Amino acid sequence: MASTRLYTVIFVTLMAFSTAQALFEFTGILDRAYWFALGVIMVLSTIKATLVAGYFQHLVHEPRSITYLIAGALVGVLALTAGAAYSIL
Repeated sequence: MASTRLYTVIFVTLMAFSTAQALFEFTGILDRAYWFALGVIMVLSTIKATLVAGYFQHLVHEPRSITYLIAGALVGVLALTAGAAYSIL
């Protein structure tokens, strides 16, 4: 079982990343450097999703085979999304 300190650190990290995302969106940085800001927001969102899934949903303690299964499903979803986006254009 993880300690309360670990969960507190993760929570503070999630709040800091959320604040950074809001600053990127509301300070007008998106207007000047859209792709840079979008990339930063996507990276922060990925880190946040990984922390939430790993620690608050306790997936860190699951067997590695579950991790590989989820990673394979994610690759499949991304491939289908890319194919759909390509067919729309």
